[in-house]
Amino acid sequence: MSRPIVFALPGSEALLQALCAALGAQPGVLEHREFPDGESYLRTVSDVADRDVVLLCSLDRPNAKLLPLLFAADTVRELGARKAGLVAPYLAYMRQDVRFHPGEAVTSRTFSAVLSRHLDWMVTVDPHLHRYHDLSEIYRIPTRVVHAAPLMASWIKQNVARPLIIGPDAESQQWVAQVAADADAPYLVCEKARSGDREVTISIPDASTFSNRQAVLVDDIASSGRTLAGAARQLVGMGFAPPDCAVVHPLFAGDAAQVLGALVGRIVSTNTVVHASNGIDTVPMIAEAVHSLL
Repeated sequence: MSRPIVFALPGSEALLQALCAALGAQPGVLEHREFPDGESYLRTVSDVADRDVVLLCSLDRPNAKLLPLLFAADTVRELGARKAGLVAPYLAYMRQDVRFHPGEAVTSRTFSAVLSRHLDWMVTVDPHLHRYHDLSEIYRIPTRVVHAAPLMASWIKQNVARPLIIGPDAESQQWVAQVAADADAPYLVCEKARSGDREVTISIPDASTFSNRQAVLVDDIASSGRTLAGAARQLVGMGFAPPDCAVVHPLFAGDAAQVLGALVGRIVSTNTVVHASNGIDTVPMIAEAVHSLL
C-alpha cells in the first residue's frame, strides 16, 4: 500500500513537514491563488489516485479557509483518492451550539453538515464541547479527538514550580481538573459573567491558602483574551505574582495577545494555531489519531 499524502491548505503549512514525518507520509504539492475578483484557483499537483489523502487545515479565521478546503476535498475524491480526511487542529464554529437569542443561526450544525458531506473522516484537538458531549452528535463522519490536557500538564510540571491551576469558568472545571491531576497540582475555578463579545467580569474564590504557589491560568480557547486578562488582574490584586498562562488554541484576535502579555509572566500555547506563543507540540498525538483512521 502506498504512503498517505498530506496537503497543507493555505495558512496551515507550518505543521506539514512534522506531520508527514510522524505519519511516514508524502508531502503533497498544492497550488492555490485568488483571481482578481476574489474567486479561488486550486490545483493538486501531486498524484492522488488510490492514495489516502490527508488535508491539513487548522480552521481559525475559518470563513476564508472553508471554500479552498472544500474544493481540495472534492478534487482529490474526483481524481481517485481512496479517502479524503481532514486534520483540523483547531475546529471552528463549535461555540454557537444553541440558539441563545431568537432568530440566531446555530452555526455549529451547519458547519458540521458541510464538512461531513465533503470529507471521509476528521481529527481535531480539544473541540469546544459544551452542550454537545461528542462530535458524533453533529458530525456524520468518523472523528478522533486529541486531548491536550496531558501535554499542557507536562509543560507545567517541567516549567512551573509549585503551580496552582486556575480555570476561567465553571464550564472548564472538568478539563481544568484533568490538567491539575496530571500536573500534581491543586486547582481553582473562576466565576465569569459575560456581557457582550468582549466584556467579561471575573471573580476568583478565596485563594489565600495557595498564595505561596505560582498561578497558571489555563483555557481551551483564547480569542478576545478578556477572560484571562480579568483573571490575571484579580490574581495580582490578591497578592499573587503575575500568573503564567497556558492555552490550547491561541486565536488572540486583535490586540488580545499584547493586552494579556502585559499582565502575565509567560504565555504558552499548543501549535494548533500558529502563534508566537506556541511551545507545546500536538503533532505526535495528531499523527497517532490519524493512523487509527487510515
